[in-house]
Amino acid sequence: MPKARPLTKEHILAAMAKTKSNMAAARYLNCSYQHYKKWAKFYESDTHDSLFAQHKNQSGKGIPKFLRIGGKEPALLDLIEGRANASSFTPAKIKYRLITEGYLEEKCAVCEFQERRVLDYKMPLLLHFKDNNKKNYKLDNIELLCYNHYFLTVGDIFSDKQVEGIEDHKPVNQGKVEWEVDDYHLERLKELGLDPNDEDEYDIISRI
Repeated sequence: MPKARPLTKEHILAAMAKTKSNMAAARYLNCSYQHYKKWAKFYESDTHDSLFAQHKNQSGKGIPKFLRIGGKEPALLDLIEGRANASSFTPAKIKYRLITEGYLEEKCAVCEFQERRVLDYKMPLLLHFKDNNKKNYKLDNIELLCYNHYFLTVGDIFSDKQVEGIEDHKPVNQGKVEWEVDDYHLERLKELGLDPNDEDEYDIISRI
């Protein structure tokens, strides 16, 4: 078995720039995690930490949950070159690998939008298949589009029912409200000249 090639600091920094964790960086460099870890710990960052420590992402920020719980990962090169069936893998997992391994740049192919939501580090990008065949992952057939340009150039993002749910405003109840007033507050209302026996409770409260 041939000896694993050394990793240069430049290789590791390039992988770190394209990925969100040490595990993803090892995949990007097409080497084992242990081999990557050895060399990433060997090199120091500008803050005198090892590159491995600098690229730790124990909270999983920006990494989908399905990749943190294990499971079969796509044979990406086989998918891109048409030798593997995409039906065996989840689209979200394939999309993530395409980005983290440098096949697709994480930005809109039209306007280059690449801002992230602060809450969970997600970016509003959709994978677009130019020939409308969602099993054709050849690089000349796929691109990332922001929600805006997907809507403008491809079609609706949400169904009519989803849009209705987003925009729906339930009417405020304009009917009579049943108020329960204890003895203390009943006396206070009478002191203010608001007697529930003489007026509707809803009108009393609205006047207060």
